Amino acid sequence: MSERIKQLRDDFDRELGSVTADLEATALRDRWIGRKSGLLTAEMKTLGKLSPDERREAGQRLNELKDHVESEIALLQDGFAGRRDAEQLVRERIDITLPGRRIDSGHLHPITLLRQKIEDIFVSMGYHIEDGPEIETDFYNFDALNIPSAHPARSPQDTFYLGDHLALRSQTSTVQIHAMQRRQPPLRVIAPGRVFRRDTPDATHNPMFFQVEGLLVDRGITLGDLKGTIEEFVRRMFGPETMIRFRPSYFPFVEPGAEIDYTCFKCGGSGCRVCKGSGWIEMGGSGMVHPNVLKTVGIDPEQYSGFAFGLGLDRLCALMYGIDDIRLLYENDVRFLEQFS
Repeated sequence: MSERIKQLRDDFDRELGSVTADLEATALRDRWIGRKSGLLTAEMKTLGKLSPDERREAGQRLNELKDHVESEIALLQDGFAGRRDAEQLVRERIDITLPGRRIDSGHLHPITLLRQKIEDIFVSMGYHIEDGPEIETDFYNFDALNIPSAHPARSPQDTFYLGDHLALRSQTSTVQIHAMQRRQPPLRVIAPGRVFRRDTPDATHNPMFFQVEGLLVDRGITLGDLKGTIEEFVRRMFGPETMIRFRPSYFPFVEPGAEIDYTCFKCGGSGCRVCKGSGWIEMGGSGMVHPNVLKTVGIDPEQYSGFAFGLGLDRLCALMYGIDDIRLLYENDVRFLEQFS
């Protein structure tokens, strides 16, 4: 039996020397010490045929051979695993001396930049920023703003109707109505946001655009307060030498109403391409809040008065940044937008 065990050891050592891969080592292990068909497992089963003394000696030597097989295969597999790890380290090696990859940072949209600047100016003047729904009822979009039923603005050719008595708001003046309903005078609010009108898109028009509306209501407010507020705004916005002028105009929700112009921020009023040679740029509409508007929201026009004003952000943004076509603001071309970081 001892000669048989010695021969088995020699056979194993010879086969072990020919193993070159992990899978081959696993197969060798199964061949020699597999539970069902391993060579040493088969030899263990023959021990019962031996005498007690022979069984004891043969069992000891077979166990020694089994330990030898297990340790040699484990050592071989550890070597294969070490080589795999080394090869993986080589494959995944990182050269820390190489320059890093630059990650492009995002950019605020030019309209957002302009809106934030305007908000900062009015907040520093004591105004609160208000927001409101973009879908409004006829009451908030027209009735409460003293816009009569026959007014052209109510026409489906001008307004995006969504159903009976519902439409996309056509001005952020609707936010002023909500603000006056929620809060009692004195109040100072600005309402920046998107508005919608049925305009044919071109270089200066878009069916969706941004506005900023302002409102102040208190006792004893006059047209002089409106003029002083707008003067302070344009001087902070465009420089201390900027001047304004009022041109009489009509808006249903103010009385009297006026268009506001300010001296061109490019040429200072001498005339250039931006102001089309006139020296003035139109800012937007303004006026004293109509008494009917105050009555609608439960404010006594005998006790309180106020002014309102509004300006469009898209055209102002185009003028400030030298953009010839406001449609570029909404095309999401990264090459265009990254200029305004």
